[in-house]
Amino acid sequence: MSLVTVSFLILVAAFLVGAVTNINAGLIAIVATFGVGLLLTDLDTDTVMGFFPADLFFILVGATLLFSIVRVTGTIDMLAAWAERLTAGRRFLVPVIMFALTALLATAGAFTPAAVAIVAPVALALGQRFGISTLAMGLVIVQGANAGAFSPVNPFGVVANEMLDAAGAADGTLRLYLYCFVFNALLAVGGYAAVQAWTVRRRAKHEVPDADQPVVDDPELAGGGGTAVATRAERVTDAKVTPLRLTVLGGVAALLLLTLVLNLDVGVSALVISLALIALRPSIQKPAIEGLPWSAVLLVTGIVMYVGLLKEIGAIDALGNAIEGAGASSLATLATSYVVGVLSAFASTTGTLGAISPVVAPLAADPVLGPVSVITTIAIASSVVDVSPMSTSGALLLASAEPKNEKPFFRMLLIWAVAMIAIIPGIAWLVFVQLGIG
Repeated sequence: MSLVTVSFLILVAAFLVGAVTNINAGLIAIVATFGVGLLLTDLDTDTVMGFFPADLFFILVGATLLFSIVRVTGTIDMLAAWAERLTAGRRFLVPVIMFALTALLATAGAFTPAAVAIVAPVALALGQRFGISTLAMGLVIVQGANAGAFSPVNPFGVVANEMLDAAGAADGTLRLYLYCFVFNALLAVGGYAAVQAWTVRRRAKHEVPDADQPVVDDPELAGGGGTAVATRAERVTDAKVTPLRLTVLGGVAALLLLTLVLNLDVGVSALVISLALIALRPSIQKPAIEGLPWSAVLLVTGIVMYVGLLKEIGAIDALGNAIEGAGASSLATLATSYVVGVLSAFASTTGTLGAISPVVAPLAADPVLGPVSVITTIAIASSVVDVSPMSTSGALLLASAEPKNEKPFFRMLLIWAVAMIAIIPGIAWLVFVQLGIG
């Protein structure tokens, strides 16, 4: 059995063990990275340690610390109350507003994890108050970020537009953005409706006859049916404006300024702002740090570290070679979209697009298919799985949910990501490549 095959089987095993036991799959992946790297290859310890995604670690820790402060200080409750007034009690406006907000941030250039990190805590809290499934609201947030992610000023869009340039279709930038926006908007509507309908049916089986009993503690059922029990359980009464909350809100605005205008790193910027806020009110430090989702951070960084090893030993290149051997450009595009979807579920979407671009370039240059059609398909396939808890956006969703719901919410995000990998690349390929839209 080849090293590439063994390495992929180990990754699958890590997920299986993590899914059926309480052992963190990220911890397994970290140990496996050293095991494979040191025992099955000639890599040294320093090289293997270099696979640890320090940039992703700082994004996760920095963003989640800042928004742990937002949660601890009650600023989320204040923002949720403002948003609730904006909706004027109309629940259908809640996901619309949250989708529009994340899409606007991403279109303006916010890295999608930054947009998700900014919106998710408020959106999930607001969803609880309006009886909306945590999963459904999370999908809306991520799809909103993806809808704006392929604007020319967004990192995703920059990479995709480089592929367009390489294929001689630099004038396709706007079409790429619009196609991705519309596709993600439709997916957000469909996903929200499907999850809400499914949640209502599940809630019927868990219905609590006594209104004084607690709501079932399940992220799939949280809110869901919009019953009076769920709404009362999550309604926050302390949403008044205070100097501390306004200062924290100013910190969030500063994060936007530093990342969108000055192009500074999201994680480092969030850490600096968090330190400033803690210096102003030291008493928030302990609960804020205790509220960090360390298990989620370990999970995501561990898996991504192992993916780094896969790249180093040529496993990713082997996939690319297999794709090139698929034959017809149309079928090769379909195969590429599925491979990109799988890789992006566990690693950076931007990094995946960059790594796969040498494979995509000759496919996009095929005059029979059209570069915009091919690259739009690849772009959608790579980003639609960002809800995966192993991706940064999915991990931030996981971190923004209630800590006690972490494991079931992780499973639901993973199930949805698997469904997206199985279905959406094929649909995108059918629409944009086979039907020729683009």
